[in-house]
Amino acid sequence: METSRANRLDHSVDPDRDHVLGDAGAEITLVEYGSYVCSYCHAAHQVIRELRDHFGGRLRYVYRHLPIAGRHEATLAAEVAEYWAAMGGDFWEVHDTLMRRGPVFADGELESIAAEAGIPPRKDWVPTVSRAVAARVREDTRSGISSGARVTPTFYINSRRYEGAWDEASLSEAMLRSLGHRLHAASVDFARWAPSTGLLLLLTTITAIVLSNSSIGPAFLSFWETPAGLAVGDVSFTLPVVDWVNHGLLTVFFLVVGLEIKRELTVGRLASPRAAAFPIAAALGGMAVPALIFLLIAPPEFRPAWGVTIATDTAFAIALIVVLGDRVPVDLRVFLTAAVIADDLVAIVIVALFYSGSLSIPWLVASALVTVALVAVNRAHVYRALPFAVLGLVLWFALHEAGLHATLAGVILAVVTPTRPPPNLDALLAQAQAVIDAERRSGGEAVMRTGPSEPALRALDAIHDRVESPASKLLRIVAPWSSYFVLPAFALANAGVAWSFDVLEGRERLVAAIVLGLVAGKLMGILLGARLAVLARVGVKPPTYSWRQVAGAGGLAGIGFTMSLFIAGQAFTAADFAAVKIAIFLASLVAGGLGTLILWKRVEPEADTAYADGADLGTAVDIAQLPER
Repeated sequence: METSRANRLDHSVDPDRDHVLGDAGAEITLVEYGSYVCSYCHAAHQVIRELRDHFGGRLRYVYRHLPIAGRHEATLAAEVAEYWAAMGGDFWEVHDTLMRRGPVFADGELESIAAEAGIPPRKDWVPTVSRAVAARVREDTRSGISSGARVTPTFYINSRRYEGAWDEASLSEAMLRSLGHRLHAASVDFARWAPSTGLLLLLTTITAIVLSNSSIGPAFLSFWETPAGLAVGDVSFTLPVVDWVNHGLLTVFFLVVGLEIKRELTVGRLASPRAAAFPIAAALGGMAVPALIFLLIAPPEFRPAWGVTIATDTAFAIALIVVLGDRVPVDLRVFLTAAVIADDLVAIVIVALFYSGSLSIPWLVASALVTVALVAVNRAHVYRALPFAVLGLVLWFALHEAGLHATLAGVILAVVTPTRPPPNLDALLAQAQAVIDAERRSGGEAVMRTGPSEPALRALDAIHDRVESPASKLLRIVAPWSSYFVLPAFALANAGVAWSFDVLEGRERLVAAIVLGLVAGKLMGILLGARLAVLARVGVKPPTYSWRQVAGAGGLAGIGFTMSLFIAGQAFTAADFAAVKIAIFLASLVAGGLGTLILWKRVEPEADTAYADGADLGTAVDIAQLPER
């Protein structure tokens, strides 16, 4: 399994170039990207000493430079050490001195350290060596960024980035690769592998189909219809297990979808109106055309089920586009992600409006009041996630009792959850720094203490709660559950079908309407919507990908699966539902293959004048602008 490049060293250790302590044949290699003006690197320096004493010849240690942005002395210190090494001196001697004397260097102190080591003043450096030294530090910095190092220190154990605590015990456990650490590392690698969600969804789908067509098929299918719920005295609330999945768990999925698109529209790549208009227009076209094809082909009695063809399975589409690698530009991934998330949101609104049962006015009023309460909490600048979570649960129950599809609660909750950081962010960061500085000043009194004081930890916790927006916190907590539990559970509950072409008899036009709607309709609709947005000058297509690649993305968008099955479950029953499942599976396979085929051939980006009128462009970022941890 290929892991993200940003989770591993971009190039292996080179004994002829890198600064190495230990034997080349050592079983453990520890690489550090650090800075001489980083206080944490100085603390880690002592940890490295202890690790070398502990592991002896089993450990090879490598140091690479990652100067802190905006700190001239950080780069100067790195170049001092490199100059001494380039002139034949002992790099580790100067390295150790810089680590012991820093991280704060008074005026002239670096020059003093250099003079003590026998290094001449900077103005007297050999020009060719000076240029080579500066290039060496820049190369280390670029290497660190390519390897995913964004803070100092960042450690790599046998080329894999280490993300735990870097005290001696934690690093030792990781280097010894205990069972717990191996399991953690494997799970992190899998989660960061972009197609992992799609792969897991595919495996659970295959599992559901195999079980449905095995000897335990009837028991497996009937399990999902088993009532389950809560009962207190004479009051009870029960639903079939499949409804708990489709109405309950899937709310989490729509919450994540809503939070993701809101983040992109408010603080992300789609924050400008014209940047957002292009994928949204494509998404609208990708819903309208498939629905029209379905209405034209499907028998009259099935036409109310037009919603089956409007949505895209985000996990499968994104998984395929990532597997295609550099054949697909990053901007095209952003376009497809925004488009499919937009049509997922519209799909749940359509479910609420067209596929709900009879409505209860009192519960509708209750739902409206809870929504107003959520808006009020937002307006009051509440930054704790708990009030939003509690009110969201109440809203879910009210919507369910009102007769609307309860998953709508996830969308509403996403809309009202604050996305932006607090307006007083600088003040909060200054307050956090003040707490840390106070703890450092009290270091002389730490003889009878085992760590930071409880008041300091409580203060930092309170500041962190204010710094991170509720939307970010909720997304960070909930998104993994959505990807690795909710969607697989949905596939198990809904993908099971007893394969028999007998169920297709008399439903040929229905199957054709679904297949053509998803395969041809999505491709044509997304391409048409995107074209119209550019022609009307309400949206802009980035020049980094071609119209052919837009069509390829439209082909992948024809993978309806999750949402198509979801809507089909509301629109069909019994044998009709079984036929529709088979049609959705066939359409998703064809659409995935068609999109992959179109995108397989590398296409040069087209010249595009859409940016000439001042559309928003991203600004370049200096690769050296790296923060201290």
